[in-house]
Amino acid sequence: MTPKHIHTPVKAINLEINLPSSKSISNRALILNALAYSPYDVENVSDCDDTRVMIRALDSNDTTFDIGAAGTSMRFLTAFLSKTVGEWILTGSERMKQRPIKLLVDALISLGARIEYVDNEGFPPLRIYGSALMGGEISLNGGVSSQYISALMMIAPYMQNGLKIKLQGTVISVPYIRMTMLMMHEYGVNVTFENNEIDIRPQTYKPIQYKVESDWSAASYWYEVLSIVGDGQIFLHGLNQNSTQGDSKVAALFEQLGVKTDYQLEGVLLTSTGNYCSRFEYDFVNQPDLAQTFAVTCCLRGIPFHFSGVQSLKIKETNRIAALIAELTKLGFVLYEPAEGQLAWSGEYLSKGEALIPSIATYEDHRMAMAFAPASLIQPISIEEPQVVSKSYPTFWDDFEKIRSKH
Repeated sequence: MTPKHIHTPVKAINLEINLPSSKSISNRALILNALAYSPYDVENVSDCDDTRVMIRALDSNDTTFDIGAAGTSMRFLTAFLSKTVGEWILTGSERMKQRPIKLLVDALISLGARIEYVDNEGFPPLRIYGSALMGGEISLNGGVSSQYISALMMIAPYMQNGLKIKLQGTVISVPYIRMTMLMMHEYGVNVTFENNEIDIRPQTYKPIQYKVESDWSAASYWYEVLSIVGDGQIFLHGLNQNSTQGDSKVAALFEQLGVKTDYQLEGVLLTSTGNYCSRFEYDFVNQPDLAQTFAVTCCLRGIPFHFSGVQSLKIKETNRIAALIAELTKLGFVLYEPAEGQLAWSGEYLSKGEALIPSIATYEDHRMAMAFAPASLIQPISIEEPQVVSKSYPTFWDDFEKIRSKH
């Protein structure tokens, strides 16, 4: 697709945005709905690529599913199909075939599943022979993607012996595990999660009517926009203060970057405060999807930062650590990795040609495109493969255009 050239300099901002529904909640709800054999459709389900492929797979009579670049769908469907009687092939994009899944496959096999690698061991595509699972007790490294853990949790009630998961080491993305647990509770299944142990006894899901809330991860880019502009307000529809989404932490974090959040009946009102910290430090272990937003915001505001807890960024849609370092260099910022799972900027700049319009590579990663788009508020930039936003926020560019149209 043609790169998107954007330059949207504004002095103040006043916007109203209808955010997309939460992809994380949508994909869990679809799996839980299917496990409950629910007669109800999930309401307000996300219209993003990841959710569309999940719906297509769950509604299909095919035995081969190509889920493209949808990591959540790959993990959740691997577990779901392993307990669904039949023979299945689960594949995806070239990048998906490079994303590790061995930890989840090994765990499922130990619980009674039969899964084979079609090409390279440890990576999709997978051949899954679905059948009843015995369940039991397993130990998992808590420092890997929480999607592995959530995938196992959701099918656990239908394992003959239930499932106990002992998480070892530092557990990352805990809010996503709690999101899964709370949604399972809503569907009538009891889960305990204490002292890094998850215990799920054999139970049955109950069909319920379920409505998905708006996406706090998507909201982060509008916090970024207001922080960079530094004056005005933005109203975001459909967000809840008592959200199960870990990325709702964005509201508290952006107080350090000049944005205040007021919770209202229909959503949240963001207002510019003009109060910025001199240095930003945070452990993103529970909100890894926010790291790109904060890296770009801090650089554009000239605020040095030190992030920890970002180890999982290397196995996302792309190696997000390497991608951030490479692309922010194009804007003149010199980032580095102080240690494994860390990312920092000390305030060091590179000189760059005045006439050059930086071309930002997106690496088939929706969050690279959206996190870098607000750089156009400062200078002209070009976003390569801008269509990647459809993975989680299909209307992002239409919404971003409102910045220009309102001035």
